[in-house]
Amino acid sequence: MSAAALILASQSRYRAELLDRLRLPFLTDAADIDETPGFGEPPAALAERLAEHKARHVARRHPGAWVIGSDQVAACAGKLLGKPGTLASARSQLAQLSGRQARFHTAVCLISPAGDARQALDTTAVRMRHLDSNQIERYLALEPALDCAGSFKCEGYGITLFESIEASDPTALIGLPLIALSRLLREAGWPLP
Repeated sequence: MSAAALILASQSRYRAELLDRLRLPFLTDAADIDETPGFGEPPAALAERLAEHKARHVARRHPGAWVIGSDQVAACAGKLLGKPGTLASARSQLAQLSGRQARFHTAVCLISPAGDARQALDTTAVRMRHLDSNQIERYLALEPALDCAGSFKCEGYGITLFESIEASDPTALIGLPLIALSRLLREAGWPLP
């Protein structure tokens, strides 16, 4: 593997913390792209498209670098769940998720210096417990996850809200599927075990 830079096309501290686990030196550069879903675009396809678009956008600014793009799209009962941003939106999301299952589609795309793309998608199904308004308020008072789709942090106190998780990669729900990314990097010749 050459000494070409590895760049994470993200400003997410969660993704940077996850990528740090792979013990590869990397830089971060936010993609800042339009993330509007296409009309009728399925959540998984949206996540894949945005992951590649982020990676290609940042790759144009860093010729010769390897670039990782990732995106997560969550949906429950056919409705997309974005980052709530406010406590009112977080309350509404958690009430909507109460007793239901949501699917989190997390895509990753690795762009080579030559512009070739390798991609993977991980889908995690989360079933929430039935939550009353007091439980929602108590959770948000302790961990206001306003920057997380679904309004919870599975790696934190949010795990208490779950009835079950069906996942092939626990890091995907946090925002970067490290099992898939490790495979993509190994296939590209990066020195991982």
